[in-house]
Amino acid sequence: MRKLSMNELGRKSVEEFRQSEKIPVIAVMENIRSAYNVGSIFRTADAFLLEGIYICGYTAYPPHKEIKKTALGAEDTVAWKYFKNISEGIDELKTQGYKVYAIEQAVDSWKLGSFEVDDDKIAVIFGNEVTGVEQSTIALCDGVIEIPQLGMKHSLNVATAAGVVLWELVRAKISG
Repeated sequence: MRKLSMNELGRKSVEEFRQSEKIPVIAVMENIRSAYNVGSIFRTADAFLLEGIYICGYTAYPPHKEIKKTALGAEDTVAWKYFKNISEGIDELKTQGYKVYAIEQAVDSWKLGSFEVDDDKIAVIFGNEVTGVEQSTIALCDGVIEIPQLGMKHSLNVATAAGVVLWELVRAKISG
């Protein structure tokens, strides 16, 4: 086994990325405190060819030096929109035919591994690093998806949680 060289990775140019067919998944960030986490989620959205990102509340948005540091250019490739009020973003998503799910620990949530990705278009909301997705936001969602956690800690860094959830959704969509 050998590591692939940069030339063998088949990376897309910015223009090729923009013209590529996207996976119909939108990551929504609600009141994320750390711009570094925002940049990381941009990078994950780029890696998985997501439709885009919605940034809501007091979450930082580009241009921002801390986002730029972790996004490594993904803030220039991934489509994004900012909404001061998350309810406006959710309304827009639902108007466009997206099913909207909060990523949270909640009564009657679907466990990530058993969640059936049968919706054509899906949006997932990631909440604040300390308080999670707001209860008022959960009330606007079509459901809640929970990442099963088996250890003593029952929380993940929001960027890590986004990577886990977004990969599972994309994997389900590309495997058919």
